[in-house]
Amino acid sequence: MAGHRQALTAMQAGLASCHVCGKLQSCTADHCVRCGSRLYQRKPFSVQRSWAFLITALILYLPANLYPIMNTTSLGVKDEKTIIGGVILLWSMKSYPVAVIIFTASIVIPLLKFLVISLLLFSIWKGHSGKLNQQTRLFRIIEYIGPWSMIDVFVVILLVALIQFGGIATVLPGSAAMAFAGMVITTMLSAISFDTRLLWDSE
Repeated sequence: MAGHRQALTAMQAGLASCHVCGKLQSCTADHCVRCGSRLYQRKPFSVQRSWAFLITALILYLPANLYPIMNTTSLGVKDEKTIIGGVILLWSMKSYPVAVIIFTASIVIPLLKFLVISLLLFSIWKGHSGKLNQQTRLFRIIEYIGPWSMIDVFVVILLVALIQFGGIATVLPGSAAMAFAGMVITTMLSAISFDTRLLWDSE
């Protein structure tokens, strides 16, 4: 269309939105005039920090799934269960909803987060804009459901608190519990560090 002019972005206009209160203001100030938070147009070292946390999470994902997350002792018989082992046990006991919830929260969601964040980081690195609305919406969904991955750790903590009958039955967290919690935390930090505005900058 003749005479059509592309609208300026906030960054091109010298403006920045506070990441805490959302106020749009001049980026010449170091701190937000409303809430006093540090002001910046883009999260500093967003891509580097997001990659660092994501790689750490990927490293922790292996011991979190290979080592037992729960150690049980019942009538003197010891048993160790990995996440998958626990899901299989629940499925064999016909606790299908619980098995599906734990499998989804502990296996599927972390893998989805790894995949989505990696693809978005590669998009920024390659300078591909793609379908930005869909990419941003997908990231928001992954960011929202991410903390639900901790459900497996909560189950172990609950069982440790409830099932303590001396020599009859005890439940203790396994060596994978710490790795799994660390994996969930670092994937959350990777998502928090990621600045979706960098996707739109590449357009």
